[in-house]
Amino acid sequence: MNKLFSIGFWSAVARFILRNRTLLLIVIAAITIFMITQWQYMRFTYTEANLLPDDHVVNVEYNKFLDKFGEEGNLIIMGVKDSTLFTPKNFKAWTALSSKLKTYEAVDLTLSVGDLKKLKKVQDSTSFALVPFIQDSILSEEALKDYKYELFNKLPFYKGLVYSPNKQGVRTAIYLKKDIINTALRRDFIVEDLIPAIENFEEETGINVHTSGMPYIRTLNSQNIIDEIGKFIGAALLVTSLIFFFFFRSFRATFISMITVIVGVIWAFGILGLLKYEITVLTALIPPLIIVIGIPNCIFLINKYQQEIQLHGNQAKSLQRVIAKVGNATLMTNVTTASGFATFILTNSKLLSEFGIVASINIICIFLLSLFIIPIVYSYMSVPKTKHLKHLNKRWIGAFVDWTERMVREHRIAIFIASILLLCGSIIGMFQIKISGSIIEDMPKGEAFFEDIKFFEKEYEGIMPLEILVDTKRKKGVMKLATLKRMDELQEYLEEIPEFSKPLSVVDLVKYSKQAYYNGNPEYYQLPNSQERTFILSYAKNSAKSTNLLSSYVDTTGQYARITVFMKDTETERYDRLEEDIKTKIEKLFPSDRYEVTMTGKALVFQKGTKYLVNNLVISLSLAILLIALFMAWMFRSFKMILVSLLPNLLPLIITAGLMGFLGVPIKPSTILVFSIAFGISVDDTIHFLAKYRQELIANNWKIKKSVYAALRETGVSMFYTSIVLFFGFSVFTISSFGGTVALGALVSVTLVFAMLANLLLLPALLLSLEKEIANKKTFKKPALQILEAEEIPEEDT
Repeated sequence: MNKLFSIGFWSAVARFILRNRTLLLIVIAAITIFMITQWQYMRFTYTEANLLPDDHVVNVEYNKFLDKFGEEGNLIIMGVKDSTLFTPKNFKAWTALSSKLKTYEAVDLTLSVGDLKKLKKVQDSTSFALVPFIQDSILSEEALKDYKYELFNKLPFYKGLVYSPNKQGVRTAIYLKKDIINTALRRDFIVEDLIPAIENFEEETGINVHTSGMPYIRTLNSQNIIDEIGKFIGAALLVTSLIFFFFFRSFRATFISMITVIVGVIWAFGILGLLKYEITVLTALIPPLIIVIGIPNCIFLINKYQQEIQLHGNQAKSLQRVIAKVGNATLMTNVTTASGFATFILTNSKLLSEFGIVASINIICIFLLSLFIIPIVYSYMSVPKTKHLKHLNKRWIGAFVDWTERMVREHRIAIFIASILLLCGSIIGMFQIKISGSIIEDMPKGEAFFEDIKFFEKEYEGIMPLEILVDTKRKKGVMKLATLKRMDELQEYLEEIPEFSKPLSVVDLVKYSKQAYYNGNPEYYQLPNSQERTFILSYAKNSAKSTNLLSSYVDTTGQYARITVFMKDTETERYDRLEEDIKTKIEKLFPSDRYEVTMTGKALVFQKGTKYLVNNLVISLSLAILLIALFMAWMFRSFKMILVSLLPNLLPLIITAGLMGFLGVPIKPSTILVFSIAFGISVDDTIHFLAKYRQELIANNWKIKKSVYAALRETGVSMFYTSIVLFFGFSVFTISSFGGTVALGALVSVTLVFAMLANLLLLPALLLSLEKEIANKKTFKKPALQILEAEEIPEEDT
C-alpha cells in the first residue's frame, strides 16, 4: 500500500511539474523578485552575539546592570607608545585629534592628556573644581617634560586610564553616547570619522596609533563578516562549478546548476530579510552553505536524466522518471540534512535558533528549486547529444569502487580493527578538548585591529570589560566609609590578578578627593580615615555634581556602585578558577544581609554563553540522532538496523572530536555546529546505501553477499561524487579570516570524508557480519516508507 502510494504520489508530482512548467517558472520568478524586495530588511548585527536565553540568570543580572548604568561597552581607546609624542608639534597634533573627535555628535566625551582635568580644592568652600592639567597655551619641550613627569608620578588616579601602568605610553579615551552604541551611527562614526582622523594624525606625525575598545572591535569585526559573504559565495560558486564541470563535461549542465543555486542564494537572503533576522557570523554562512548542499541535488537529477536519455532516448519519459524517482530520494536526504540544522532551533540560544530556522528552511527551498528548475529547463532544450553523455562511460572512478569492494570482501576484520583503534584513539583525544569562551579568539588574526587588541593587553592589561555591581540595599549607602573600604579591598585583590587591569570605581574618586584636599600630594591618594571621613566625603559629594565624575560609577540613588575592570583574553578553565576565587572574596568582604554583589559584563556573559552552548550541543546532537533513528525505524522497522545505520555515522563524529582534542581546536560557538551539520549530511549516504541494499535483497532473492556488493558498486560512485562536492564546498570556508569559520569548514570537510569511508567500508562490513541477525524478509520486505525503486540511484559509470 505504501509502495503504491509513493509511486502514485511522485508520478502525480512529475505530471504536475511538467504540465505546468511555464506557470511554475513564473511563480519561481515572482517569488525570487519578492525575495529581492526583502533584502532591504536585512540587518547586520551591531552587538555581540548573546548566546544565552533572555531569562537566563546571567542575562537577568546583566540587564539589571544595564538598567542602572546603561551600556558599558561605549569606550574606544587610542594608544600611543612613542617618546616623541611629548614634543610640541606631536603633542599639539595629539591634542587637536582629541578635540576634533569631541565635536562629533556620536561622542559623549573624550579623556586625553591634552585636555585632562585635575581636581583642585576650592578655597573657602567644601567642594573641588576641575581645572586643566595643562594650562599653557604655548608649550615648550621643557614644559612638556614637566607635565609628563607630573602625570606619571603625581596623578595615580589616571594610571591605567590615561597612562600605561609601566609608564611607557599614553592613551585617549573616547566615550560614545550610549544610545548609539548598538546602531548604525556607531559604524558611521568609526568608519567615516574616527579612522580617517587617526590616519591623518599618523601621516602628519609618523606616530603609530593603536585603536581598540569594544565598539571599535565590534564594528570592524562586523565589517569583516559583511566582506566575507561575497567572498564565500564567489568561492563556493567557483569551486562547485569546476567540480560539476569536471564530472559532467557540459557547460549547459553546469550553467543550469549554477542558476539553480544562485536563485537559492537569493531566497536565502530574502528569508533573512523576511524574518527580520540580523546577519551574524553564523547566518552569513547560509548562502554559501546552500550552494554546497544544493549542488549534490543537481548532480543526482541531471545524472539520472542523462542516464535515462542514454537508455531509451525519450525526453518526456526521462524527465518524468527523474522527478518520480530521484525526487523521492533527494527529498529524504534533504529532510535529514535539514533536520541536522533544525535541532539548533531547540537550543534556546537566539543566535543558534535563528541559524537553525533559516538554514533548515533554505535546504528545503533549494531541494524544491532543484526539483522544479532542472526538469523544466531541460524540457525546453533539445535532447542531450552523445558528447554530453560521454561522462557516463568513464572508468577512472572504477578503481576506487573496486578497492572498497575488495576491502569489504577480503579485509573485513581489518576494517573492524581499524575502526576500533580509531574509536579508542579518538576517545582519548576527546578528553583533551578544551572549551573556549574567548570573545576575540575567532576574530581575524591578520587584521590590524587584532594586533591592537594584543597591544592593549600587553600595555594596559586587558580590554574586555568585567563589571562588579554592588547593591548596598539602602539609598546613599555607597558613600559610607565602610562600603568604600570593602570595595577598596576588593579592588586591591583584583589588581593583583595578572589577567586584570587596574579596577576603577568611586573609590578612586574618593582617594583622588583626599589627594586634592591635601593640595595634590600623591602620598595622600588613599581613602580617608575615620577622622577625615566627614569632611573628605563631604568634599567628594559636593564636587560630584559639578565634576560629573560619579555618574558613571554610582547610580542616582547612591544605592548601587560598579567596579569596572578590564581583562585579558583568558582561557575558560583559568577564568572559571578566577571567578570562583573572586566570588569567595566577595562573600568574605560583603555580608549577604547588607550587600548584594554580582559579577557581570560582556566578558562574563560570553564565557557563560559558550558553556551553555556546549551543554546544548549534547541536546541538539542527541535530538538529531533521535530524529534519524526514528526515521530509520519508520523506514526499516528494525531496532538492529537502527544500530547498524547509526554506527557508521557516529564514528566519524567521534573521530573529529578526537582530532579537535589532539590538534588543540577548542569547543566554541563556531565549532559546536560541526557535529549536527556533519551528522545530518553524512546520514544521507546511509539512506542511499540501505535503500539500494533492500532493493538488491528483493531482486536477488535474499542473497546477502550478492546484494551488499551490488549496493556497494551502485551507490559507491554517488557517494564519492557528492562527498567530493561537499568536501571541497565546505573547504571554501577555510579561506575565511575568522578562526571559527576556518575550523568549521575544515572539520565538517574531514568529518564528511570519514563518513563516506565509514558508509562504504564499515556499513557493508557490518551488514555482512550480522547478516543472520538483521537481513531477513521481515526487516526489509515491507518498509514503512518506499524511498527508492530499483533504478533510483543514479547509475554513474563504475
